[in-house]
Amino acid sequence: MDGAPVFEEFEPESDCDCPGCIQRRRDLALGLPVRLGGHPAAHGARRALVLAAAAGTVLGGGQVPPAAATPGVPRAPAGPAVPGDDGPGPQGGTSALYGAPDALGAPGPAAGSAVRATTRAEILQRAGKWVAAKVPYSMDAFWSDGYRQDCSGFVSMAWDLGGNEWTGSLSAYAVRITKAQLKPGDILLFHNPANPQNGSHVTIFGGWTDASRMSYTAYEQARPHARKRTTPYAYWSNAGRYLAYRYKGVTDGTPGVSGPSTGTRYPGAGSFGPGADNKYVTRLGKALVGRGGGRFYSTGPGPRWGDADRRATQAFQRAQGWTGADADGLPGPTTWSYLMKGKGRDIPAAGAVAGSGVAHGKVPAYPGRGVFRPGQSSPSIEKLGRQLVKKGFGKHYAEGPGPRWSESDRRNVEAFQRAQGWRGVAADGYPGPETWRRLFS
Repeated sequence: MDGAPVFEEFEPESDCDCPGCIQRRRDLALGLPVRLGGHPAAHGARRALVLAAAAGTVLGGGQVPPAAATPGVPRAPAGPAVPGDDGPGPQGGTSALYGAPDALGAPGPAAGSAVRATTRAEILQRAGKWVAAKVPYSMDAFWSDGYRQDCSGFVSMAWDLGGNEWTGSLSAYAVRITKAQLKPGDILLFHNPANPQNGSHVTIFGGWTDASRMSYTAYEQARPHARKRTTPYAYWSNAGRYLAYRYKGVTDGTPGVSGPSTGTRYPGAGSFGPGADNKYVTRLGKALVGRGGGRFYSTGPGPRWGDADRRATQAFQRAQGWTGADADGLPGPTTWSYLMKGKGRDIPAAGAVAGSGVAHGKVPAYPGRGVFRPGQSSPSIEKLGRQLVKKGFGKHYAEGPGPRWSESDRRNVEAFQRAQGWRGVAADGYPGPETWRRLFS
């Protein structure tokens, strides 16, 4: 037709970050057929648009009617924004590992077809490598290990899957669990069928930050790079739509403990305690993290013995019901055997189990969160302040402490919380049950 408009095709530059090239790259990715990693949902949406366009033409107006809301899919509830200007981004689809022999021109792995055995400690260790390297977020790029640098690629990597999955297929490798069942290495998954590319996200659960279970340590791949930080349960936004899952191939055991090169033989009491610096301390720490002791470590575990190792060991010993010299925080042959062979009970969430060895009778009853708020006055506030001073966290008091809650109280509590290795909402200066318990223990 003489009057038909002429369109110029162009290829977006791979390193250009202008809005046009970014959108063009996304369109190209979403335009891939399913067998090459395209999204099934995206193809369904395109088919619907084509049909709608045809219907509009038949009607004579040449206009496509507005898309209707997806039946049965609730509108995403509003929630607190992710701090700063970073957060989840779009994700790619299923595909083979980049660089693998079948990575080009081959469909992605069949969902749930390759469940490899792994441990919780290994999952967190792999996730920690991306966090330490600050792997940049990208739905188009792949890291040196072949995994895509977005949220679902991050979980695929941490779970050691045979290919790159997306939020619509990760659940095939897992089983649904409850919030109470969450352990380090499990995931919190939000797959939004209404907008699967831009509205979905997944994080790796790293452990509760305190006994309230209102926040947890999240490992995630989000803008601008992989990170580990305290996150409100279940996430900053759409919190009610995240579901907890556990990888089918995970065990509570410890990596690298079989075979002649590593073995499970107890290395001797001299390998642990103040001044110890060796590979067995690292192995102990990783085993403890895998059994629920991650909250005791702000860094590491590493080869140099520290108070975090002692506290985590003691928590594991108490979880077995041991007391006295059997729960002194120094691993003996039985403790080591339990950890290396995956025996016994895991470390419970902080403050979750009575009889954990803390002298509960000597800790005053927690008066409730409402006491520790601006404008409140209570003997418990003064009791809190005096205990903070006793523990060495009273530097922000110009006078007192007294019964009326003040900013000085809050800042001293925050200093105490940070000394426990807590960050974010877990160190906001307002004492919860676990802060109170630790302060008076």
